[in-house]
Amino acid sequence: MDYHNSSRSRPDSASRTSYGEGHPLAELPLLAGDGEIVGDGDDRHSDHDGNDYPSPSAGEDGDAFTHPKPKWRHEKSTTRNPSDHRPGHEPQMTVREAMRAYPMAIFWCLAVSMCIIMEGYDTILIGNFFAFPQFQRKYGSFVGITDQTRSGYQVSPFWMAMVGNASGIGAFFGTLLTGHLVSIFGQKRVLIGALVLLSLFIFITFFAPNIGVLFAGQILCGLPWGVFATTAPAYSSEVLPTELRVFGTSWTNMCFIIGQLISAGVLRACLEREDQWAYRIPFSVQWIWPAVLVPVLCFAPESPWHLVRVGRLEEAEVSLRKLRRGTSSSTTSSIRSSSASAKVDGPNVPTVKQALAAITHTNALEEDLSVGTSYYDCFRGFELRRTEIACVCFAGQVLSGASFAYNASYFFEQVGLAAETTYSLNLGGTGLAFVGTLVNWFCLMPYFGRRKIYVAGMLAMAGELFLIGILNIFSTTIPFVATVQAGLTLVWTFTFQLSVGQLGWALPAEVGSTRLRQKTVCLARNAYYICSVVAGVLQPYFMNPEALNLRGYTGFVWGTTALVTCFWAYFRLPETRGRSYEELDVLFARRVDARKFADTNVDDFESSRAQRRPNGTSTSVFADSIEMESTNARQRHSEESAGPSGERQSVEDDMAGLLAKEAD
Repeated sequence: MDYHNSSRSRPDSASRTSYGEGHPLAELPLLAGDGEIVGDGDDRHSDHDGNDYPSPSAGEDGDAFTHPKPKWRHEKSTTRNPSDHRPGHEPQMTVREAMRAYPMAIFWCLAVSMCIIMEGYDTILIGNFFAFPQFQRKYGSFVGITDQTRSGYQVSPFWMAMVGNASGIGAFFGTLLTGHLVSIFGQKRVLIGALVLLSLFIFITFFAPNIGVLFAGQILCGLPWGVFATTAPAYSSEVLPTELRVFGTSWTNMCFIIGQLISAGVLRACLEREDQWAYRIPFSVQWIWPAVLVPVLCFAPESPWHLVRVGRLEEAEVSLRKLRRGTSSSTTSSIRSSSASAKVDGPNVPTVKQALAAITHTNALEEDLSVGTSYYDCFRGFELRRTEIACVCFAGQVLSGASFAYNASYFFEQVGLAAETTYSLNLGGTGLAFVGTLVNWFCLMPYFGRRKIYVAGMLAMAGELFLIGILNIFSTTIPFVATVQAGLTLVWTFTFQLSVGQLGWALPAEVGSTRLRQKTVCLARNAYYICSVVAGVLQPYFMNPEALNLRGYTGFVWGTTALVTCFWAYFRLPETRGRSYEELDVLFARRVDARKFADTNVDDFESSRAQRRPNGTSTSVFADSIEMESTNARQRHSEESAGPSGERQSVEDDMAGLLAKEAD
């Protein structure tokens, strides 16, 4: 559709006055074709610092729109006018400016994501318990002493599959519930409730008298873990500006690694114990995080995007102020504070009012594109493509061979390495994962796109897995093959955290529309859990000496899945680096080819103008959204306000005043 030449994209003067004389929305300025705010009866406008500039010239047919050459934004953004803070527009900041302006957003992102530590801790805990002598004696059966079962006990392949995947089963259902609960209660309350429940469920695993009770306890613990794994990246992507978004969402992966590192250290320290506390102590450590995080999260601000979606605009403004540096929580602060803020934070940093207007505008744009808020909407129209990308990116963490090569303690034992060597390698591998994450942050993400890193990493891991399988051919003739295979799993771990390990968390939180972000992340994480459960069921049969006993040949299986995922990513995974959520909405709505996302020119302001509805009618997106938000908020205020009249400023007056100041 040609937006510049479409008559539907030009609201006429009736659009301005259709609200009736005296209505706060009747005087809303319109956005011209080049993104300028057009007023009535004045040929000059001023920016936020009070500097006058000429108004845009009229078009050939006398209307207020002009059609200059559009302003483009490539993968590497160009410099923009510092005062260019229009509704729906995200100004370009440097990473340093963003860090200075949003220190509290960074802090709360770090705090919320620390919930992920517990899932990472358990992921490595249960998998390594299967090679733990004390755990084998408690929950396994005697099979005789061999080179592969030095303790004489072995957990059966059936229970290895059941217990190993129990938390994933619970997390699957916990994730589905999260999408609904967050839309009702918000992310903050859901997180705190999940932490309280987890502290109760840990008692079941700690005191489990047999493997059946342990299985039930792991399922129940998985419910809150599903909440943490989906809420943390979604929260980070909503409270951080675009420049810090990938660092915040990938920090959840770092928390996953921290949990695994703590688990590996605890297991190594308990390995020498001969009593029941060898496996009870690792379970009891999980009580630390709820005790620390619940008091902290009680003071966390709710996501402003969630508050806008439910029409609580004043609370959204308060939340935005809490995420900024040195801003008051008062909703009636003067617009003059924006100049002072610009001097401190930098000229490209938007004010709280401007940030709120951008969120409101993007939400309205998605409503105009018929983006709903249910799970069903994730599979409609162009949202289906976004859901597919999010799901495969997250599932790629499993398809890359993680159940085989990541923290491969059981594989080390099966190829004949000693228990002490096994857990030392496990600890070293987790340390490499930590280093790989840091290398990605400082050496790859600032210079390369998400797509390139993901595709290259998946291809490299496929090659490493195939090499492990090839080496297994010589395992009976060359004595040090097992050591080389173990070393390759460590290289695989490093490569995983350089690429898929981090972007598997970051990309699902970016590609979904803002109205469906939480549910998109939930579906993506569930795709991960489904693949993880299937892999968890198959992997013991691949490796167990009582089953297929493939040992290193398992690398051929997972190398194939990694290669297939690499091909998918090349053709289907778009580049999201440097794109605002509004720009991503436009690119997906236009169905731009994934390989052309980075180079496709996007008119920065085109999406701010009128869009065509699916039924053929037209509307001014921003004006309609403000009217709708004002109506919804006015209804809520009339029901909720209990103070003297005038105590709370109406939302439509607030937003109309904001736009009037933008136009003056």
